[in-house]
Amino acid sequence: MIRVFVGYDPTEITAFHVLCQSIHERATEPVSITPLKLGQLAQTYVRPRETTHSTEFSLSRFMVPLLCKFQGWAIFMDCDMMFREDIAELWNLKDPTKAVQVVKHDYEPSTTQKMRGAIQTFYEKKNWSSLMLFNNTRCRKLGPSYVNRASGMELHQFKWLANDDLIGALPPTWNHLVGEYPHDPTASCIHWTLGGPWWGELEDVDYAVEWREARVKLLGEL
Repeated sequence: MIRVFVGYDPTEITAFHVLCQSIHERATEPVSITPLKLGQLAQTYVRPRETTHSTEFSLSRFMVPLLCKFQGWAIFMDCDMMFREDIAELWNLKDPTKAVQVVKHDYEPSTTQKMRGAIQTFYEKKNWSSLMLFNNTRCRKLGPSYVNRASGMELHQFKWLANDDLIGALPPTWNHLVGEYPHDPTASCIHWTLGGPWWGELEDVDYAVEWREARVKLLGEL
């Protein structure tokens, strides 16, 4: 079973469900998808949302290993994504020598704002944590007390690991940043990090036609 956890924010409900549709449509192995919904994490995740948190799941994503009881593997991803390839291909990239695997983006954001005026914060390892392949047994430091008190930078910059050698690299195609990278027809997973086509003012953003096709399939209109 491929275990997937998706960040859930009430302002992007449609994006969440279209992402799930895109995963299930292409998956060749059983997939379990769990939304990281704050109301369902209230017994373990208690930190308040801060002004720098552009979504409700900005930091709750680091609860995934705990939710898996620090066993096996799991994938976390932001909800503003869409899969164009079989998620089993990503799952098969698991490297047991690593604690976490990510696309190691190396870029400077092109805007000072993101997603309807949210603050665009620049920091080392920007967007690395937007899609993570967790080797849960090697992420035991991410217990509730640590995740609830650690700074955002500690978490997103993987300071909870002994060293960066424990961060494995995934092919860039698995986290293609729309608006930051040129159009790539071979991208396996699209990420609308600056805002996606579910918002009217961005209806013509790159890959929007594919997203709308996925939404139609979700609603059963084909």
